Amino acid sequence: MRDYVILTDSGTDLSAQVAKELDLKVLDLMVIMEGGEPTPNSAVDPKEFYDFLRAKKMATTSAINTETFTETMEEIIKEGKDVIYLGFSSGLSNTFNAGRLAVEELSEKYPDSKLYAVDTLCASRGQGMLVYLAAKKKQAGATIEELRDYVEENKLHLCHWFTVDDLMFLKRGGRVSAATAVMGTMLHIKPVMHVDNAGKLIKMGTARGRRASVDAIFDKMKGSIIDTETMFICHGDCIDDANYLAERAKTELGIKEVFIDYTGVVIGSHSGPGTLAVFYLGTER
Repeated sequence: MRDYVILTDSGTDLSAQVAKELDLKVLDLMVIMEGGEPTPNSAVDPKEFYDFLRAKKMATTSAINTETFTETMEEIIKEGKDVIYLGFSSGLSNTFNAGRLAVEELSEKYPDSKLYAVDTLCASRGQGMLVYLAAKKKQAGATIEELRDYVEENKLHLCHWFTVDDLMFLKRGGRVSAATAVMGTMLHIKPVMHVDNAGKLIKMGTARGRRASVDAIFDKMKGSIIDTETMFICHGDCIDDANYLAERAKTELGIKEVFIDYTGVVIGSHSGPGTLAVFYLGTER
């Protein structure tokens, strides 16, 4: 069996250290901070980034192009390895489609190589958790086809629940109306949101106040979780809330291992400081 590489993108919000431990190849999306130049996601300090956003400054993002994917995949092929790309949800970014096109082009050029692209329909550390679980399968000896099938079979069980602290960031991205953002801010209304089966971000409810919104996403998890081995949490510089959620998960649900890290700056550009999200395997999204 030829060796293969798991290729993904920085939509996973996995740290460089974790990517190295899992032997992943990660391509960076770009972030453009107000007044600055396009910068790779991984080169921006998340703490400084959220301070930047709190100062009422703006950031935009850009996807990875097909040329970058083609160059990266071709380098791997020339090393005698196959490639499987596990990509950022096509419902939220054009990045996956760029990777898919590269796979199609290179499959014709290198017919003896195995090249696959899987739309995870996941985002942030939901994508990160799915990639993490896939990498563990590879370490356990899964073939590239077995890994592809595992991701396809489990991606709609990778649940995403989150809340944000500042509705204005969702307004800028067109996720909520201006009126909803203004009224919600005045009344301290917080959205309860998730990523649906099409890989798109949708609002599922609201809560009055920050702690109530955190408890609401815990309740969503409590009602659907099927695997208590692992859970991922990410936060937009609100570690106390992340720790509170993790402690409830461990104490009340018996979660054995909780991974906590920052929401990456690409996702954070659209969700803002105070974003809190939980990811786990559940009955359905």
